[in-house]
Amino acid sequence: MKDNNSDWINQAWDLVEKKLSRVAISAREILPYTTENGKYVNCDADWWTNGFWPGMMWLMYDATKKNIYKETAETAEKLLDKALSEYDLLHHDVGFMWHLSSGANYRLTGNKKSYTRNMFAANVLAGRFNLKSGYIRAWNGEENKGFAIIDCMMNIPLLYWASEVEKDERFKYIAMSHADKTLEHHLRPDGSVTHLVEFDPLTGEIIKSHDGQGYKEGSSWSRGQGWGLYGFTLSYIHTKEQRYLDAAKRVAHYFISAVCNDWIAKCDFRAPDEPIIYDSSAGLIAACGLLELSKCVNELESKTYYTSACNIVKATIDNFTDFSDDTDAIVTHGTVAYHFGQKHINMIYSDYYFVEALNKLKGYNTFLW
Repeated sequence: MKDNNSDWINQAWDLVEKKLSRVAISAREILPYTTENGKYVNCDADWWTNGFWPGMMWLMYDATKKNIYKETAETAEKLLDKALSEYDLLHHDVGFMWHLSSGANYRLTGNKKSYTRNMFAANVLAGRFNLKSGYIRAWNGEENKGFAIIDCMMNIPLLYWASEVEKDERFKYIAMSHADKTLEHHLRPDGSVTHLVEFDPLTGEIIKSHDGQGYKEGSSWSRGQGWGLYGFTLSYIHTKEQRYLDAAKRVAHYFISAVCNDWIAKCDFRAPDEPIIYDSSAGLIAACGLLELSKCVNELESKTYYTSACNIVKATIDNFTDFSDDTDAIVTHGTVAYHFGQKHINMIYSDYYFVEALNKLKGYNTFLW
């Protein structure tokens, strides 16, 4: 399905390419997370967002075939090698870090070193699986041994990929076990999701849920809704299990109802009216999930998801974009967490999901997951 009025898509894509063709060169030697004085700044190699920069470059390369993007993506992938040697610092977000960098490189170019890096990451992620309790542990440290978070639904596509390329079902079984655990304990009846759940690592029984990055326990952190929407959609794409599609639709309907007045996502959908805190990344993650979801359902359902995604992207363009030559980031008004100090900043994953959404809307459909 395509938008009948695609002028806005083409215009936005042209502005993105104009900006990124410059930034791909100026920020080539770093792994950016956010900006200072308008410019991307480097962060530690083990930081969880480090796959989004090379992932965005691979999206641009596959769409344009311009080597500046390929060269920047490959440079970022090599910078990530430092994290491979710091095993004790790795976590469940190795999916974000390497599936969008090394995984994309291998799938688009056949690079064997990238294949090895991605398989290393897949084995690290599989090694975090609690066999007795059925979930993938999020973080290191004894105090975190029972924690699982909704974000991991976007990491497990790395395991589906490993099963497919290695013809080894064990990776898929781990991914599905975690997805089922998430479906049971993170997804609420109304389609909202809990960010953080603490399990008993010996029995798998739930101890309690936590507020995580949202307003409070029982609220609705919007980026978590996006992770759930897109994550369950991806599990359906890789497994064709109906329960994951049904889950994705439940989260989608909740998300659409929460933003349909202006198509802008607040940081938490159940937070007080004041102060108003937005999270542009939440809407864009959801938009990418909705675009993929629209391909998984019949024509009558598809229009709702596709149109909603277009509305979210349009609202982002109108309210939260910066295409000027004076800055590096494209999307503004990202928020790390409701109660953290980092509110309305530029975040690399807002830019990544904006480019991914436009890539899909343009019809390139570069699938990195």
